[in-house]
Amino acid sequence: MKNILVLCTGNSCRSQMAHGYLRTLQQEKAKIYSAGIETHGLNPGAVAIMAEDGIDINGHTSNHVDEYDGIPWDYIITVCDHAKENCPFIAAPRAKRMHRNFFDPSKVVGTEVEKHAAFLKARNEIRDFCKSFIAKELD
Repeated sequence: MKNILVLCTGNSCRSQMAHGYLRTLQQEKAKIYSAGIETHGLNPGAVAIMAEDGIDINGHTSNHVDEYDGIPWDYIITVCDHAKENCPFIAAPRAKRMHRNFFDPSKVVGTEVEKHAAFLKARNEIRDFCKSFIAKELD
């Protein structure tokens, strides 16, 4: 079984959505972890937008990357430029490192409709990325 780490700045939103999709879609081919270079708690907007797609991430926790020291990673996926540029060194010589910068919907200021649209856009882009990752890397 593969070990996959999804890494973001605060492990509250984008990495949590990717974690939820990878966990749900990969059919027990991998163990999925998500972490941040900081911890910001679980974003309620991320929880709500994932629930709209039938995926419950409400039980996820916001974890710091250091909590997973020693896990033999097969993949490390960064989902924001800040995490890629500021992540502490992760000793994982066999890990395939991948990066895709998704904009942060939690930073959107506006009406509830505008905020919802931002979370929906990010969620759908993350879902498509996760489906493509699984098809290319795990099938």
